[in-house]
Amino acid sequence: MNVKKTLDFVDKHMSDLLKDLQMLIRQPSISAKNEGIEECAVLVSRILKKSGIKSEVLRLRKGVAPLVYGEVKSKQNPNKTLLFYNHYDVQPVEPFDLWDNKPFSGKIIGNKIYGRGASDDKGELITRIKAVESFLKTHGDVPCNIKFVIEGEEENGSEHIDQYLKKYKKKFSCDGVIWEFGYVDTKNRPVISLGMKGLLYVELETKESRMDAHSSLAVIIKNPAWRLINALETLRDKSGKILIKNWYDDVLPLSKNDLKIIKSEPFDTNEFKKEYGIKNFVDNKNGFEAKKALVSGATCNIAGIVSGYTGEGSKTVLPSSAKVKIDFRLVPKMDPKKQVNRLKKHLKANGYGDITINVLNAEAAARTNSNEEIVKITCDSAKKIFGDYILNVSSAGTGPMHSFVNNLHVPCISIGTSYVFCRMHSPNEFAKIDLLSKTTKCFCVLLEEFSRSNSKN
Repeated sequence: MNVKKTLDFVDKHMSDLLKDLQMLIRQPSISAKNEGIEECAVLVSRILKKSGIKSEVLRLRKGVAPLVYGEVKSKQNPNKTLLFYNHYDVQPVEPFDLWDNKPFSGKIIGNKIYGRGASDDKGELITRIKAVESFLKTHGDVPCNIKFVIEGEEENGSEHIDQYLKKYKKKFSCDGVIWEFGYVDTKNRPVISLGMKGLLYVELETKESRMDAHSSLAVIIKNPAWRLINALETLRDKSGKILIKNWYDDVLPLSKNDLKIIKSEPFDTNEFKKEYGIKNFVDNKNGFEAKKALVSGATCNIAGIVSGYTGEGSKTVLPSSAKVKIDFRLVPKMDPKKQVNRLKKHLKANGYGDITINVLNAEAAARTNSNEEIVKITCDSAKKIFGDYILNVSSAGTGPMHSFVNNLHVPCISIGTSYVFCRMHSPNEFAKIDLLSKTTKCFCVLLEEFSRSNSKN
């Protein structure tokens, strides 16, 4: 197919892309609050159909966010299939007062379009839809079969994606998966990632008394906040190393090629520190050690802790309970279930067996081998449109990549449009319009290159 013709179409119809993205942003879809989920699923399906992509809304059962499925069959190449995985749900918008414009405005200012989901993940989704639409409008066909799997629970842990993949395994069968997001660095180089870390998200809670008490009673009534703090201090040392027995036993070591890729990956430590307003990395890690940690380091992070009075002014209170939310980032071969058991044994062994553990999310890590043909195809496509790219062994973040690899048995790779400092998950989230255009065209090239490859499921 004449890709140049398709790329020209993308340039001429960027206003349509932005209109559809604004429509998506203006539809709230907060999975944590079940706000606008059904409405957004219907909207996504409608946009797919408008773009010439056959679409249906799939459901597991009542109360579970629907999954939007899209498909275009290739006339010229019906034996090759590429699947795009995305999500239509977004993070909560709080704190409201830090937004310069309404969170769901979709307002365009200069080269940026603002709003929750502008990057994560509605901006990413629209580039893929428009790449397929551009082929259909210019050629009446696509280079290979295209499938879309667009879920509504990713920001809330993708609780049911594994069930969807098992139920619709045949429908979702493909030869490769393009993941839901991808970063573009400050020099306009897309970061192509080969994996995702896993996640174990738990809530620990301890209770001491039936009700909050006057703080003068702290001489005779134990404070659960102190008990929780003492328990937390046993989980990791000051360098970030997790102290739970056997925590690292199953970790898959980095290969020589992995280490080579990590060493070659550019990483501006000063720019990174400046963006986040920090002076040093954990344990004073240097450039290489910091890069390696982002790729393969397991973490134990306190995401939130609550006990007693946290409002304005003073209140002399002895709290009755204390609660903490912790996210453990996992690396390949770490089994979330085994890690939970190790956490339970650790707390019990250290005298904190009474602390309640509630598992909120659990996902295993996944990593695609750099020798897979889809990796070369993606890198070549990025180079043709962006001029350069960065290959990354694994994202520091988490997504249900393991579920796709485990059920569909195909390689997954991440490339996308999100500017590295796009304020994802934060107030004033935005997407850069020039990157939306470039990424759409990159997918056009990728589809054509993939159609000629030898990769087969």
